[in-house]
Amino acid sequence: VGNERLSLVMQTICATGTRVSELRFITVEAVTTGRAEICNKGKRRTVFLPGRLRRLLRKYLQKQKKTAGAVFTTRTGRPLDRSNIWRDMKALCESADVEPGKVFPLNLRHLFARTYYSLEKDLSRIADILGHSSVNTTRIYTVESGGVHQRQLERMGLIIT
Repeated sequence: VGNERLSLVMQTICATGTRVSELRFITVEAVTTGRAEICNKGKRRTVFLPGRLRRLLRKYLQKQKKTAGAVFTTRTGRPLDRSNIWRDMKALCESADVEPGKVFPLNLRHLFARTYYSLEKDLSRIADILGHSSVNTTRIYTVESGGVHQRQLERMGLIIT
C-alpha cells in the first residue's frame, strides 16, 4: 500500500503541477468533481485532475475505504507532508539504486511545467496553473538547453547563401 500511495502521490504531482504542500487539497471531493481548490500563500487557484488520474484515485480510495477528506494520509489519518513524501521517495531511490541526492519532489512539478510548456508554449498560462504571481518565477521551468536552442536556430533557415 505504501508503494501504491507513493506512486499515486508522484503521479498526482506530475499530472497537476501541485506543490507537495498542496497535496492536502487533493480530497475525495476533488476526485469526484475533477477539480481541487488550492489555498496557498494567500492565493486561491483551481487545479484540474485529469480523468485517468481520477480513475486511479477512485480505485485507491475504495481500497482505503475513504469517503471524505484528503486522499493522501498517514496511517493515523493526517495529510501527508513533505517529510513523509521525502522519506518514501528516498526509500524508493535506495531500492531502485538511484542516487537519493538527485531526487526531489519538486522535480515532479518541474516535469509537469516543462511538459506543459513543450506542448503549449504559453508562459502566462503555466504561471496561472502553478500559482505563480510572476511569470519570471515560471521562466525557470522553460529554460531550454543549448542543444535545443541550436537546433531551433538551424531550423529557422535564415541564411540564404
